[in-house]
Amino acid sequence: MGVPRNRHLLKRQVARIAPEFRSDQIAGAIKYYDCQVDDARLVVTVARTAADYGAHVAPRVKVTGFLREGERVVGVTAVDLETGRALEVRARVVVNAAGVWTDEIQEMVGGRGALHVQASKGIHLVVPRDRIRSEAGFITRTETSVLFVLPWGRHWIIGTTDTPWDLDKAHPAASRRDIDYVLEHVNTILREPLDHDDVVGVYAGLRPLLTGESEPTSKISREHTVVTPVPGLVMIAGGKLTTYRVMGRDAVDAAAHSLKTTCNMTVRGSITDRVPLAGADGFEARSNQRVLLARRSGLHVARIDHLLGRFGGMVDDLLALVAERPELAQPLEGADDYLAAEVVYAVTHEAARHLDDVLTRRTRISIETFDRGVAAAPAVARLMADELGWDPARLADEVDHYLRRVEAERLSQTQLTDQEADEARVQAPDIV
Repeated sequence: MGVPRNRHLLKRQVARIAPEFRSDQIAGAIKYYDCQVDDARLVVTVARTAADYGAHVAPRVKVTGFLREGERVVGVTAVDLETGRALEVRARVVVNAAGVWTDEIQEMVGGRGALHVQASKGIHLVVPRDRIRSEAGFITRTETSVLFVLPWGRHWIIGTTDTPWDLDKAHPAASRRDIDYVLEHVNTILREPLDHDDVVGVYAGLRPLLTGESEPTSKISREHTVVTPVPGLVMIAGGKLTTYRVMGRDAVDAAAHSLKTTCNMTVRGSITDRVPLAGADGFEARSNQRVLLARRSGLHVARIDHLLGRFGGMVDDLLALVAERPELAQPLEGADDYLAAEVVYAVTHEAARHLDDVLTRRTRISIETFDRGVAAAPAVARLMADELGWDPARLADEVDHYLRRVEAERLSQTQLTDQEADEARVQAPDIV
């Protein structure tokens, strides 16, 4: 699907589109069209698409080592973090796409591979849509990264930072200094400044950058590299979300080459650029039928739009669930942008097993509500308990863990340094 062409804007045109901008800070602008994605939902959708084609998806399973026959890698050892069960998974070729954990995985094969990855932290703020009057998002440069303000439903996402991170990689923490940095830079171009009270949510992520030894992270290449350090093992590192299909193609091509040279197997060329993700088929037709779907389901058209944006053509699954169990058409207590059906669906179709799976990843309740999902947690946990068979003690543990997670994140965001923020955040480790 095409998008309109970009065009240059004069200062007075910018003022009409974005009256909140300080016109004295700009000479002009370029208006262009782009796309946005919920990265956590993209991961789930990619995994579901792979499963549709025969992949076995194993969340919460951690690789602990490699199986070897001589020099050749023939599989991995792993542990199921939910049960503690030790596993051996054998394969003709293993692909390591571990992102910021690349160096640790590389150590399991004796450090061979010569890939060195630096984790770079980027933090983002979520503020209500009515705090910035603009018909469009915008992007500009700062001295170390870029500043963007992007529309996100009833909110704006504002970011980002680009700083090295060598602490807990599972839970990168945003510090007070990070938040102040983003607010300071966005306020230079806004007529009405934002402050900490305007921030609904904060989240941080890590970029896996292939490093030169002494370069600042803002200067390190975002390109990816594929290597085969030992027979039977392909490693890919670097890259970015927008090139994930190219990265997948290159890694699988390397695996196919290994199969051909060692097992005399021929693998046909990649077709990833032509494979639609789960939910893509039927999306446009269902979008055209949004009013009809609303009438049939009894949901408001805005609810249908919300479901279409999150599930695409798989909206039929959600509407079937609502038809079968009408009580699931109710908005969630404490997070009324979402329906109860979405929680049940996250469990039955998207492998959610813990409360924070739903509140932080299958939905974005943790960053889209001022209380970070605290009010919604009990109701969401009860819905999950019914599907997963939790007893009252397990339900209480899940809620308690989530509340402690929120408390740890809030505390980390008041700390001045990365070290202090990390120490606060790790006080609430993942529940297992």
